[in-house]
Amino acid sequence: MIEYKGYTGVVEFDPELSLFTGHVIDLRDEIYFEGASVEELAGSMQRAIDHYLSVCEARGEEPERPFSGKLNLRLGPDLHRAAAVAAAGEGESLNTWLTKLVESAAASMVVRERPPTMRGGGPKSRGKSR
Repeated sequence: MIEYKGYTGVVEFDPELSLFTGHVIDLRDEIYFEGASVEELAGSMQRAIDHYLSVCEARGEEPERPFSGKLNLRLGPDLHRAAAVAAAGEGESLNTWLTKLVESAAASMVVRERPPTMRGGGPKSRGKSR
């Protein structure tokens, strides 16, 4: 992953094309970038984000910003109650308890999935998920 102006890009390497490809994950809009080297890739991402921001400005639109920190979560009544009881049992608010739980789960995923350098793969896994 690489970051620029608060936006996060996820990168893959396409061995068939000998090219790094990436997309910004913080937006509903699709922003793609590519490069044959890490330097080209970073430059391409910077240009793509700067272009996105200038297009928004030219249109008089507010650019979409990376995640706000607010999350509307639907659990269902039984799970909502169970989570509230578990949080209370820990002496925490439901928000604090859920934040710690999500933080722990996200950290363990990053540790498990983060490679020492860039992640391999190909165009097949370019799908965007949020």
